[in-house]
Amino acid sequence: MKLSVNARLVDSADAQISPFDHGLLVGDGVFETLRVYDGVPFAWTRHLDRLEHSGRGLGLTIPDRSGLREAADAVLDANGTRDGRLRITVTAGPAPLGSERGDAPPTVIVAVNELKAWSATETVASVPWPRNERGATAGLKTISYAENVRALALAIGQGAHEAIFANTRGELCEATGSNVFVVSDGIACTPPADSGCLLGVTRALVLELAATHDVPATERVLSLEDLRNADEAFLTSTTREVHAIAKVDDHELANAPGPVTNRLADEFKKLVAANPDP
Repeated sequence: MKLSVNARLVDSADAQISPFDHGLLVGDGVFETLRVYDGVPFAWTRHLDRLEHSGRGLGLTIPDRSGLREAADAVLDANGTRDGRLRITVTAGPAPLGSERGDAPPTVIVAVNELKAWSATETVASVPWPRNERGATAGLKTISYAENVRALALAIGQGAHEAIFANTRGELCEATGSNVFVVSDGIACTPPADSGCLLGVTRALVLELAATHDVPATERVLSLEDLRNADEAFLTSTTREVHAIAKVDDHELANAPGPVTNRLADEFKKLVAANPDP
């Protein structure tokens, strides 16, 4: 497997990152995951917009887009990747032990791997730890994923494959790597930005598709009970696309996938086929 480390293409076995890298020591970094279809990273512009937004939120300088695209294309070509997952990671680079940053340039890693096969529908479990919608990293895609790792492990232990977070106000927020949509009375609803959720690229595209294809959809405050009692529900993410939820904790949903989920999933697939950078 080949990957790019600081614009240099290397074998994964030979890749070297400083043991003092701030990303390793304290999780000081940001990243983006892009789905690769037929050798092309999907929605490149939107993902790079969000990478730069996350970088500004952490006070990190993100390298020039053209250089990142060159690195991405080199990694895809070197590995012969036609379909997979491309990840761009930017950390604050080497620093002293502790929270203070050093003055080294950022560490930039571009890597690719195969996608896991998702089940036709998903089971999710709510977890007892809230997202802090007022935290310094709320709405940023950082590499500090320990909370997600812990939550997902709990969900898997309960027979689910995704964990669902409420925020500190008890409102539905997001999943560990996905946004959540609740469908009731034919209307697809998803938590707003001030819930503390990460605003997913697929989430935004699904809302746009709903608007252009006469599918009622909105952003509004939701509860975990709204999710458990939904007519249908689904997750959205780069790797899942539009993925129906069949069970929430001990609650079986009546439709999995339901008609709204199916409609939006179909329209998303059409978009992918028609436009690699919507």
